This record gives sequence, C-alpha cells and structure tokens, in this order.
Amino acid sequence: MAKKATFYHAGCPVCADAETAFAKSLDPDVFDVEIVHLGQDKARLGEAEAAGVKSVPAFVIDGRAYHINFGADLAALK
Repeated sequence: MAKKATFYHAGCPVCADAETAFAKSLDPDVFDVEIVHLGQDKARLGEAEAAGVKSVPAFVIDGRAYHINFGADLAALK
C-alpha cells in the first residue's frame, strides 16, 4: 500500500521548482501524492496548519511535515 504524501504549495517559483523536483518525481508505487495549491484552495489552509506546515513548499507524509525550502509563510496566504 502506498504512503499518503500531500504536497502543499502556493504557486511561487520556489514551490513550482519543488513540485517538479520532488512531488512529480516520487515513485507512485511507494507514494500516493496529492498536490494542493493553497493559493487557490484556501479552504485547506487549516488542514495544512493542523498537519504542522509552517511554510510552503512542504510535504506531509504519514502525518509528519517536511519543509523543503522557504517560499511563503502560511500566514501570508490567509
């Protein structure tokens, strides 16, 4: 069974690069990747915060947040 991996981003250049470099390159046999654009889907900001996301781009894998680089603080997306 594949691990759930949610990639949160805001569409900024850092996020777009991380999406190409990481989110789209993960093995689909290992990871079930969902890509969430928080700039377009603000209803999911609370979900990202609850999962421990402080800034984007970030992954949440198996309930743990992993921040890739600093593109935007979640507070700036509200």
